[in-house]
Amino acid sequence: MLQSVINVLYRYPKARLNHFNRFGGYFNYRRMLQGQKLMQQASSHLPPVQSAADGLEVYFLTGKKYLYQTLFCIRSLIKVSQTPFKFILVDDGSFDEQLIKHINTQLPGAGIVNRQMIDENLNKILPKHQYPVLHHKRQVYPHIKKLTDVHTIPGNSWKLVLDSDMMFWDNPIALINWLKEPEKPIYMQDCQESYGYSRQLMEQLCKNKIPVLLNVGAIGLNSSAINWDNLESWTKGLEEKESSSYYLEQALTAMLLANVDAVVLPADEYIVNPDTNKIDHHIGTLHHYVDLSKEGYFKKAWKAI
Repeated sequence: MLQSVINVLYRYPKARLNHFNRFGGYFNYRRMLQGQKLMQQASSHLPPVQSAADGLEVYFLTGKKYLYQTLFCIRSLIKVSQTPFKFILVDDGSFDEQLIKHINTQLPGAGIVNRQMIDENLNKILPKHQYPVLHHKRQVYPHIKKLTDVHTIPGNSWKLVLDSDMMFWDNPIALINWLKEPEKPIYMQDCQESYGYSRQLMEQLCKNKIPVLLNVGAIGLNSSAINWDNLESWTKGLEEKESSSYYLEQALTAMLLANVDAVVLPADEYIVNPDTNKIDHHIGTLHHYVDLSKEGYFKKAWKAI
């Protein structure tokens, strides 16, 4: 009881205050949230983007909370590239008739992988009785669906998944070349290593040296090469030894690519957590707006699109 009182009256408010201060104080944080609200409203007025039936396939795990970011990411890509794309939106669990209608209006021709299709795929490839840990994580940790729900979709084995909180500022030639002829995995380089688990434990479990600074903002994997038994046991092992982590999906992906030859996108072009100068002057090819770069994302970047 005493611990709960301490948390409510001291620890939680202190953590919240520290969070505000990282973004320049409470009032600046509120201005950032206002920018986010304006971005959400503006997304409904973006011109429709027609997917090409035979275009290069790009996947997004998205839903009610993130669709506005998905729409801006797609619009930014279309603005800088003449390459035909087919966008495939995977239900994060929040799709309903209204959202699907919205997608069909703003992204005509886009593929939609709904909950029923996902459940059918999972039943075939990841039956619950065989993969109880992965099924549990899907319920409490949506990020893992970028692996379980996307890479059980039938069709092309190679799949490129993009996070929604990104925008393109130049033609992503490296990504396009990979999409045309994928031969090995591709990923972004992080600004700092964020796996949520110790490198020692990760390498002990996967029995190989994991890559440094892997970021899953743009991640291309071969679905048929994923060992689901390993993901099940790794997830269990990581959480038993070092508890749960927000970065679990990124850690598992790094373990999948341990000692695997892969394409690493140049960090000066595909930028994770861009600083204010890069945001203001659109420096680089792709920006992944994590951590403090969220401020520039919500206040400025989307307005240029």
